[in-house]
Amino acid sequence: MNGKGLLRSDSMSSLTQTRKFKSLTRKDAERALANEIQRLLPTCVSSDKSVFEREFVLFQRIFKRFLSDETHISWDQIHPPSKGTILMYESLPSPDDSEIVSLLNQVAVVKLNGGLGTSMGCSGPKSLISVRNDLTFLDLHVQQIEYLNNKYEATIPLVLMNSFNTDEEMQRVLVKYESVNVLIEIFQQTKHPRLNKETLLPIINNLDMQSGSEGWCPSGHGSIYESIYHSGMLDKLLRAGKKYIFISNIDNLGATIDLNIINLLLSKRGTGSPAPEFVMEVTDKTAADVKGGTLVEYEQKLRLLELAQVSKEHVDEFKSVNKFKIFNTNNLWVSLEAIKRVVEEETLHMEIIVNPKTLEDGTNVIQLEQAAGAAIKCFEHAVGVNVPRKRFLPVKMSSDLLLVMSNLYRLRDGLLTMSDKRVFPVTPLVKLGTHFSKVKDFLKRFSNIPDIMELHHLTVSGDVTFGKDVVLKGTVIIIANHGDRIDIPSGSILENKIVSGNLRILDH
Repeated sequence: MNGKGLLRSDSMSSLTQTRKFKSLTRKDAERALANEIQRLLPTCVSSDKSVFEREFVLFQRIFKRFLSDETHISWDQIHPPSKGTILMYESLPSPDDSEIVSLLNQVAVVKLNGGLGTSMGCSGPKSLISVRNDLTFLDLHVQQIEYLNNKYEATIPLVLMNSFNTDEEMQRVLVKYESVNVLIEIFQQTKHPRLNKETLLPIINNLDMQSGSEGWCPSGHGSIYESIYHSGMLDKLLRAGKKYIFISNIDNLGATIDLNIINLLLSKRGTGSPAPEFVMEVTDKTAADVKGGTLVEYEQKLRLLELAQVSKEHVDEFKSVNKFKIFNTNNLWVSLEAIKRVVEEETLHMEIIVNPKTLEDGTNVIQLEQAAGAAIKCFEHAVGVNVPRKRFLPVKMSSDLLLVMSNLYRLRDGLLTMSDKRVFPVTPLVKLGTHFSKVKDFLKRFSNIPDIMELHHLTVSGDVTFGKDVVLKGTVIIIANHGDRIDIPSGSILENKIVSGNLRILDH
């Protein structure tokens, strides 16, 4: 055997040994987790043991996929979506007036309501933060649905998927909506144990949620399919005549019922093609959206490609607005019968997102999560619909809160719409510093929200306050250096200005 043959043989032998080693360690990790779960189950002191057992079965399935590293993709096999798989919203026909009530009555609205408001300095469910006229996220969504129910004499229910973090408080809050013409239902998403980063074992010592809640985490919104099925909510909606659910994040104030999309799903007109089981709303990507997931074709299936799945050498290409022109809004329309089928047949298969965290005691943990949109490849005749940007209006930070509280938007029947007086087609780019990150601090720094109708870009950093009736136009940058404070006087009009620490106003 020549030298090249020896090298090739040694290389193959090394590869085989590596695969064998990884296979053995995977089996060891699976066995260790199974043993730990068996140790934990007898510590359940409530009547929820069957719930824990079911959730652990689901978690072991996810854990196995995590160990097998199934998130890897081959970059050269990624292709743009095939013709006809991304529909332009403008091409969707509107339903006949005589069909509207029937169409609305076949849909339920599901809001992903598992998150806390901690990123905005609030302790309770994020859905209970006031965002406009002392109305919360939840208030606005209830108003939107009530308006449609009243106008069309429809029966659209609102279903909240809570987490163990939000469920108790949400049940108390819902009492105030008893006289509203909206049936509000709730179910709880599954929970997962946090894993020690080194041992890959749960950090909990028992199943007492009261004493060890830090050891648990919500399972990510990808658990909606299993959760809605096992909670009994799916069958309840089917019995009520519902055929599709419209899923969206509760902090997306642009995610409203849309008759044209419902018509695409349920119209009885002869179109020659079967109805989609899954529709993902996408919209055109801007520089602010470069980290958002996008739709691609992979292994002859429409698939959601997330940044976490992209290797370092391709990250810049993934973020390119020229190559990947659209991104996922996480507004999803999914057939209830199809969800029932993929759960029962165990064909639901979503990529695992590894979310590392460091707890207050310094313990490094990982959370295994899944994204709801990643399920698109598991459904038949799935399509994307490229919708107007107005259907994506998330409030993640105080910068977003400034926009939705401002005169840029009108509020009517729970629906925020861009003012006709806004000349520019896009919202301003707003960057507020850490002094504004908590809602209570944000509100203290504005005597009232400035007029930003003609604003293009705003950056504020440091200890800055705004007086009444301030007008901001063009590009405005306000920087208070450490130890300085800037108070923008009431009635100020700042147009294309830089304001520095000593309140010098310079042309920009």
